[in-house]
Amino acid sequence: MARGQANGQANRHADGRSGGPANGQWYPPEWPDRIRALAAGTLTPVTPRRAATVMLLKDTATGTRTAPAVHMLRRRTSMAFAGGAYAYPGGGVDPRDDDRDIGWAGPTRAWWADRLGVDEAGAQAIVCAAVRETFEEAGVLLAGPTGDTVAGDTTGADWEADRAALVARELSFAEFLDRRGLVLRSDLLGAWARWITPEFEARRYDTWFFVAVLPAGQRTRNASTEADRTVWIAPAEAAAGYDRGELLMMPPTVATLRSLAACRTAAEALAAAPGRDLTPVLARASLSGDEVVLSWPGHDEFTKHVPNTAPEPAMPETPATPAAPSGSPVAPDAGSGPDTASGPDTGSGTGPRSVPGADTRPDRPDGLDRPDRRPDSDPTGSTSA
Repeated sequence: MARGQANGQANRHADGRSGGPANGQWYPPEWPDRIRALAAGTLTPVTPRRAATVMLLKDTATGTRTAPAVHMLRRRTSMAFAGGAYAYPGGGVDPRDDDRDIGWAGPTRAWWADRLGVDEAGAQAIVCAAVRETFEEAGVLLAGPTGDTVAGDTTGADWEADRAALVARELSFAEFLDRRGLVLRSDLLGAWARWITPEFEARRYDTWFFVAVLPAGQRTRNASTEADRTVWIAPAEAAAGYDRGELLMMPPTVATLRSLAACRTAAEALAAAPGRDLTPVLARASLSGDEVVLSWPGHDEFTKHVPNTAPEPAMPETPATPAAPSGSPVAPDAGSGPDTASGPDTGSGTGPRSVPGADTRPDRPDGLDRPDRRPDSDPTGSTSA
């Protein structure tokens, strides 16, 4: 069966109450009621916060050819928002990211303002968020002492102290760059896509997706307290894992992976970024007969059909006790015990059972509670579901 057919049939019955999609699309159980409320005009959308996420790329050898791999993290399965979903490093804009000029190299703020469709202060804040979040969550810094250099190894104790201070919001990104004598390398980023969280969601984000090539001398690590796993994986392989239902993802993550799959090298992806369409993708909910149709313009594979009326809860039936043969005791049901064939529950939710190359190291023991990661701001890369 073709991918579009398989996804279409699965989505046709995904109402968040029974069954579910055959692929790995994140679809929380509260969505149907909120979608119906939005279509009925009884739900007022909240204003989305600006956010940025970065698809870090590096070239890897595959047989006789070289192909790009993308850095992804898996959100902890215990998290209320998209727990177990694979995403990219990212997060919300810090209000301090646009309150002063910072050391800046590459395309000007005016150029970025035109590219991102915002004013210059907004452009600085979004680009700063992309670079800051990549350092906070992956330990990779897209900045250097001059406009044509980039920081080398950032794994030392002094770098870690600064990273922790940024995470705790004890230090602004502008102050961090000044302290280090660094300039932000905006030329190392390429704007790739823009997605806005659907209007029926309680937490909404206007998220710009960027691509960047892993700088020479730097390496990623799982620096996020929200992730329990990181992996470098080919975009096509990650998308295939989603199609098989093995990798849980939100629509913008899947869509960006599919668009990256055509790039033969990481540099090719970065070079292609200026030509990418940044028209925002926003899901629409519309009434169609006895259904509410949820669709993402230009991305038919994510379409959902939700009954316009919530189904009545099923009444539990009391099973009749089977009569025992005369003179024979009722034997216990041999199938009521543990299913030993299925193995123990690993607690991995709907995430993958195993991913080649996954980094399963425990998180850093800093115990930091991220102020911008509380319930009202939780993008983590794929914020626009």
